[in-house]
Amino acid sequence: MARTLMYEAAIVILHRVKRASHLKDWALAIAQRAGPGKARVALARKLSVILHSIWRSGEPFRWSGQPSAA
Repeated sequence: MARTLMYEAAIVILHRVKRASHLKDWALAIAQRAGPGKARVALARKLSVILHSIWRSGEPFRWSGQPSAA
């Protein structure tokens, strides 16, 4: 179930999200080189790695990737 949801999230990021994102740019570059299917799977895996890292650290997700001024 988690794998399916990560795959669907990857599809949404690639096709529906209009906001600029390093993840989206990264996946689109893979799509140009290796095709859209591999890009969706690669993005789903990267999302799961990010999610796991967030769970372990307890820090909130920062969309821009910029460190917050705390």
